[in-house]
Amino acid sequence: MNRWSRALLGSLLAITAFAAAAQGIIREAPKDVKPAIIAVSATPPIILVNGKEDRLSPGARIRDLNNLMVLSGSLAGKSVYTVYKRDSSGLVHEVWLLTPEEYKRVGGVNVENANGYARFMELLALVFAARQSK
Repeated sequence: MNRWSRALLGSLLAITAFAAAAQGIIREAPKDVKPAIIAVSATPPIILVNGKEDRLSPGARIRDLNNLMVLSGSLAGKSVYTVYKRDSSGLVHEVWLLTPEEYKRVGGVNVENANGYARFMELLALVFAARQSK
């Protein structure tokens, strides 16, 4: 085998391994989250969570519909449908963006009691499962 054949074979093996690994990724719905409409101010980290002033934590992670990271500055001046999680100091640390339709499914559930929260998690799991099938 010459060096070009080896390089081509190596590339094909790498692509095949990557494709096989990518098929095994299962994205589950995030745990211990709450639904909210978050309005990002023109100067992040200041945000409004359901109309109440709040802050993003340093290093806050915001994921879009494809589970890719989004910078808070790209959302400045926008209101977005989300589910979110706080860090140990009470700041908003992890955010997952939802479509308006997804938010309608999970946003009306009362998460203050155990039964409501269990129903919310079931609906959220369905939302994330639907994303995987697209």
